[in-house]
Amino acid sequence: MDVRFLVPANILHNSGGNVYNAKLAEGLRSLGVNVEMLAVDGSWPDSSAKERRRLGTLLGAWEPGTDITSGQVTIVDGLVACGVPDEIEYAAAAGKRACVLVHMPSLSHAEGEQRALRAAAGVICTSSWAADAIEERYGITSSRVALPGTDAAAVAAGSDPPHIIAVAALLPVKDQLLAVAALAALQDLAWTASLVGSDDADPGYAALVRTAVASQGMEHRVELTGQLAGQALDNEWNRADLSLLVSRAETFGLVVTESLAHGIPVIVREGTGAVEALGLAGGQKQASEGEAYVLPGTAVELPGPDTSHPDMLAAVIRRWLSDRQLRSSWRESALAAREGLPGWDSTARNVLEYLEQIN
Repeated sequence: MDVRFLVPANILHNSGGNVYNAKLAEGLRSLGVNVEMLAVDGSWPDSSAKERRRLGTLLGAWEPGTDITSGQVTIVDGLVACGVPDEIEYAAAAGKRACVLVHMPSLSHAEGEQRALRAAAGVICTSSWAADAIEERYGITSSRVALPGTDAAAVAAGSDPPHIIAVAALLPVKDQLLAVAALAALQDLAWTASLVGSDDADPGYAALVRTAVASQGMEHRVELTGQLAGQALDNEWNRADLSLLVSRAETFGLVVTESLAHGIPVIVREGTGAVEALGLAGGQKQASEGEAYVLPGTAVELPGPDTSHPDMLAAVIRRWLSDRQLRSSWRESALAAREGLPGWDSTARNVLEYLEQIN
């Protein structure tokens, strides 16, 4: 099988979507699939007429009546697809097979997304949360859920005092301001923290986060590292004892399973797809064995974007910092979950099986 994989060229920071796309392409190739991965220009989901026409050409939309090469399927990242519903409809009318990969359902381009998904030969969602969302919004019930995999990682050594880590680009949706406000209420306890992620994705928001840290006098306790990779990122994981992912919206949250791969428990926001990630490995394993399951962390019901009320998050972190038994329980559960995390090979096999069905 030949797969053409169209991904957005405008997401330059390290995002879950970028990681998923790269790992999926790598996994499909390992299964013998010929994958051509193309980063398409455009401020996706917005773009110029020229960029949309080029996208249509890559889809074969302007070749009506011409059968696509036998066995070829195009996968279009959902961020791109919701901006080119016309081109995907034209491609479908021309007999071309395009499959849309939904990372995060679009709020800003819902009409375009609906049209693109309905015209597509297939829809792949990276979480059950995303699949449920598009079913509720558009009545699409035939999508395939292909959960992200996880790379094996060394168990974190941790720190004394405990070290808290939040790995995500500094963006309003990731709500680092809420995390900073919660930590500011805990300065009577011993801890350190790192906000690990790009400060170039939204420089204005990154500046607000820096100002919030400084205004609370926490420069010596909360470090903004910027985007890290390789040994520098490994070092941050190694000294961590707790991970935070309090995004206002999250389809799955790769950082959750990445945390668990290091044996690090996680606090996530209730109502987001990160809850699914938190219970993915150990929950499935222990349920199959008829055992009770203790989450490797917790999901917290948090208020909306108003970060002036961080009390609920602060209370949970305070309890974790103060209760050694709770810390031990979460750590043990994270280590247990670590043993059951699926690899990216399972993601690739799942997607390949689906592509063969629609081919």
